[in-house]
Amino acid sequence: MDKYYCWASDFSDRTGEGNLARLFVKKEYTQNNYQIFTIKNIKILNYKYFSPLIGIIFCWYQFIKGKKVVYLNYLPLWNCLLFIFLPPKTIFGPITGGAYFEEKQYFIRKFIFPILYKISELFLLIRNREIYFSTELLKIYLSDYTIKKSKFNYVFNFYSKTKKSNKNIDFLIYYRKHTNKEISYPYNFIDKLISLKFKIHIVGDHFDNKFVFNHGYISNKKINFLLARTFFSISSNENFYTLFNMECFKNNVVVIVNKTKKKHIRYFKKNFMFVDFRNKNFIIKKIK
Repeated sequence: MDKYYCWASDFSDRTGEGNLARLFVKKEYTQNNYQIFTIKNIKILNYKYFSPLIGIIFCWYQFIKGKKVVYLNYLPLWNCLLFIFLPPKTIFGPITGGAYFEEKQYFIRKFIFPILYKISELFLLIRNREIYFSTELLKIYLSDYTIKKSKFNYVFNFYSKTKKSNKNIDFLIYYRKHTNKEISYPYNFIDKLISLKFKIHIVGDHFDNKFVFNHGYISNKKINFLLARTFFSISSNENFYTLFNMECFKNNVVVIVNKTKKKHIRYFKKNFMFVDFRNKNFIIKKIK
């Protein structure tokens, strides 16, 4: 049996990227025919954005040795260097990227990214391999030919229904301090929920408020344990089908989004609740 040498900039179960890589490996390969390579604690530049360059070197090293190589993550469509310089026959894990940017979103994400998307698309087509996308957000930037060759919503493979359980947490929220999410994430809505005295637990970055319970970055197993006890969560506007949201659906957690974004919800509609974030009375009525 051939062995695949997989590069993953993050393979932990504490991040969405790591869990997406784990999902891909679990679904596409048997237990003994792959080997994961990753490096940790790089103090040179920003690890998340610097590690793909190391991944390119690693993949070429294995390719020259005659090995089959897989590049798992960090794999955004805007990083055209990966699709240009990785070795021939490289297998790509699910490609990520967002598409719903607000009017005040950064110039580079709104105008430069689409150009980089097209460059990446060109080299993906030259490689003539099956293409996996985590969601279908990037469809609006792709040609019809590429869409026919691709598989979308790979993240849906993460979904499996669990039994209903007793719940005693009002909200479990995945919170990240990220400049690219400042506009699309409903930070102010969390403050409103706190003022309404809901019982709120936070995973991810620390939320500076004494009335919430911060868990920090915890394993996927622990997140599922908390979600099984949770009624509600909230979602960023940029992507309604994150791995965390899929975990919510699996655990019968209702995901709340701003009612103005209802038109973007195509799948798992029964798992969403649409709320007017500006109206406290509406929020209370809906949730009660």
